[in-house]
Amino acid sequence: MSTIVQINPRGTLTIPKELRVKFGLGGLAILEETPEGLVLRPAVTYPLEIYTEERIAEFQRLNEEGLKAFKLK
Repeated sequence: MSTIVQINPRGTLTIPKELRVKFGLGGLAILEETPEGLVLRPAVTYPLEIYTEERIAEFQRLNEEGLKAFKLK
């Protein structure tokens, strides 16, 4: 399927809704240069948490509490 889209002077283009839905495009996308041309793919981002020493200690404490039920007597 080929679709002609117009690119405005700012470089913005509008992808038809049926193609956005079909390929899961929305929000962020990756535009990659290849020998064959440009490839547009959906991008996924994940929140990132950098753990402080206090947060690591909390994980350890909760893990130890959870394991108490499994300890042999």
